[in-house]
Amino acid sequence: MTATTDRLESLFASRVREVVPPLFGAAGEPVRPLISLAYGLADPDLFPRAELMAAAAEVLAYEAADSLNYALSYPGLTDQIVERLRAEGVAAQPEHVLVGYGSGQILALLPEIFVEPGDTVIIEAPSFLGAVRRFVQSGARLISIPVDDQGMDVALLSDTLRKLAAGGRRPKFIYTIPTFHNPTGVTLSLERRRQLVALAAEYGVPVVEDDAYIDLRFAGEPLPSLAALDQEGWVIRVGTYSKILAPGLRIGWVHARREIIDRLLMVKAEGTTGPFITRVVARFCENGRLERHIAMLRQHYAAKCAAMAAAIRQHFPAEASFVMPAGGFFIWVKLPQGVSARALLEAARARGAEFLAGTACFVDRAQGEHAMRLAFSFQSISRIEEAIAIIGAAFADL
Repeated sequence: MTATTDRLESLFASRVREVVPPLFGAAGEPVRPLISLAYGLADPDLFPRAELMAAAAEVLAYEAADSLNYALSYPGLTDQIVERLRAEGVAAQPEHVLVGYGSGQILALLPEIFVEPGDTVIIEAPSFLGAVRRFVQSGARLISIPVDDQGMDVALLSDTLRKLAAGGRRPKFIYTIPTFHNPTGVTLSLERRRQLVALAAEYGVPVVEDDAYIDLRFAGEPLPSLAALDQEGWVIRVGTYSKILAPGLRIGWVHARREIIDRLLMVKAEGTTGPFITRVVARFCENGRLERHIAMLRQHYAAKCAAMAAAIRQHFPAEASFVMPAGGFFIWVKLPQGVSARALLEAARARGAEFLAGTACFVDRAQGEHAMRLAFSFQSISRIEEAIAIIGAAFADL
């Protein structure tokens, strides 16, 4: 077995030699009796089951020939995406939109068309490691820009771009989650948004705007997306139905210049995205139903976020701090000085709850040792309160 394993390992491409453990464990792994606040799963109680069943039945009844055969993605869904983008000020066109199997597929395809091994990609620190993992596997050299309470430090980004340009290097793209950032929950300020778009144009560097949570605002006023501020086509806007409808549908999309869309189609091996599922999603979303559903989601997630924040204030040490998010799925807590997130996680698991240690959100795992990400999206309010009380009690075990 060892000899076969060694011979097989030698065949793997260098970018996948090291296996990264999956988020949800191996198939058949026993489920631990923990209350998990670790992952940003959607609340299954909020899935519109009856409406989706009705939409699927209508597609099967009236469009089976087109939806169940080999066919293109349903253009009606693309038109809906374009309409929503235009409503927020983006000069969108159908030929600039590609529908994919979740935003995760789009984020995996982008390095396929941009990155050669050794190329530079700029990311935030901390960031969504699901995307960053793909960039690492492509062979990119990652440069991290810190995130503070106002989002990415754009002044440091400007200095970084200037130094790279002086050395004859141009990053292939900048990856950012500007609205209700994962994992910190913060939102990039309007001034920094404008600066970021201006830097992209000045240095000729695309900005990948991952706006998975933009629709889930439950406090404050909306800010224009980077794509809405962009006048020269440097912003690649990535969106998803996972947070506003259901992750299992696996429908995401990208809006970008036609040159980028054409090349994404070249590496999207299966071609267009399921004619059946794109019709089902489009039928559900028509006649304002998606917007009404989003309004309901905002109300429910706002209550969960408020409950988690109140529980943190009650059960965590006073020295623990966080920025109250205005939307999204997460609260990012900075731990008291001297408290290790990984040690606290071990103690909390022993008591029956878990969270995501901040180290998991940095490429350099030496960072984030004194921070934690708490997801309020999945668990009920009572379970959130129970889990936070458990984690709070675990501080005494350190």
